[in-house]
Amino acid sequence: MATRIVMSKLSPTMEEGRVLTWLKEEGDPVESGDVVVEVETDKATMEVESMGSGVLRKVLVPENTTVPTGTVLGVVAAADEDISSLLSGASTTAMTEAAPTPSARIEKEPAVEAGPSGTEGPSSASAVETVTTPAGDGGRTKVSPLARRMASEQGIALDAIRGTGPGGRIVKRDIEAAAHPHATPAAAPAAIDTGTGVPYERIELSQIRKAIARNLIQSLGPVPHFFLTVEIDMGHALQMRAELNKSLEDSGAKIGVNEILMKTAAQALLQHPNVNVAFAGDYIRRFRRVDIGLAVAVPDGLITPVLRDVGSKGLLQISEEMRSLIERGRAKKLAPEEYQGATFTISNLGMYGIDEFTAVITPPAATIMAVGATLDKPVVIDGSIQVRQRMRVTLSCDHRAVDGAMGAEFLASFKGMLENPLRLVL
Repeated sequence: MATRIVMSKLSPTMEEGRVLTWLKEEGDPVESGDVVVEVETDKATMEVESMGSGVLRKVLVPENTTVPTGTVLGVVAAADEDISSLLSGASTTAMTEAAPTPSARIEKEPAVEAGPSGTEGPSSASAVETVTTPAGDGGRTKVSPLARRMASEQGIALDAIRGTGPGGRIVKRDIEAAAHPHATPAAAPAAIDTGTGVPYERIELSQIRKAIARNLIQSLGPVPHFFLTVEIDMGHALQMRAELNKSLEDSGAKIGVNEILMKTAAQALLQHPNVNVAFAGDYIRRFRRVDIGLAVAVPDGLITPVLRDVGSKGLLQISEEMRSLIERGRAKKLAPEEYQGATFTISNLGMYGIDEFTAVITPPAATIMAVGATLDKPVVIDGSIQVRQRMRVTLSCDHRAVDGAMGAEFLASFKGMLENPLRLVL
């Protein structure tokens, strides 16, 4: 029975994907469960594995090519099986041609079966789709399975190796050579001189960067933003954090500022459910629980891991779960359900020294909170000037779903709980 290898739609925002590396060549034997190709989606690098056995009969989309979701990438079938009907119905038109990109490390991950939104139905009774699974940390290094295993066993980083196999693939001899101090690092990409001005280097857009651009265009135009800013005294909240972390020293756990912000936001949203909403065209979705996304920077953009039901969790649980989500998010190993569907989002640039900024809403969400740095500032208290630790936050709201008074009341509760954190336990 023939198996079609398809660029599946793995998230609501995914419209296309890029073929990174074919791990099998035409004519290679394929067993059920073998990873045959690595693809880049708008959020992660994924492995596509065959659900059938046979031979890779046809590669329809070459490496470094971007195609729409639903495109057939290749066909696995028995050596003597007639696959002409599959080939005639396959859509193989590439959206864009992408230049090869610098190598980066790829680690093999155990296959995890994709959910219903990540698979396409078979086109005929004799065709079975492949399963797409999280891959490594988002790189594009071509590496043979043996070389990958050897590198893992010897603790050798693949991004430091220049492949000498076909098409630059890293093979066994490259890993053996890397075990010695004479390995030669790959050359940096050369700058392009256009002859008309300043030399530049062409950097192809990753699928993540394309998704960011597409989402922001869809947001800034149609979504009527308004912004509310408040300054918060963080002295008591930071003191509470220090005391909590001191009590946790023996366990090695640690509470961060983001965890406190997430917990406080969740409590405030439960008090003001009309802010925990999304605009849905002719109606508004008011959510019955608080799922908070935290914007996290990655080398080629950002990703927003989502922590579910934050209001029911304590600070320590929030810290532990977010640490895992952030680590896997930076490695591009999150499953779609782990970065989609936030009812509220926090973007914190305070660690970069940014005093204040505004964030852009990602539809269909109706809000996002931008958090600035905590700074020592002179403040008048009871007629005297005191130096206090102050932080500014700005709430971006979709005016179609949230009114100014709603947002202001939410911010007042958020501010009140941070300035008197004992209220978090009420």
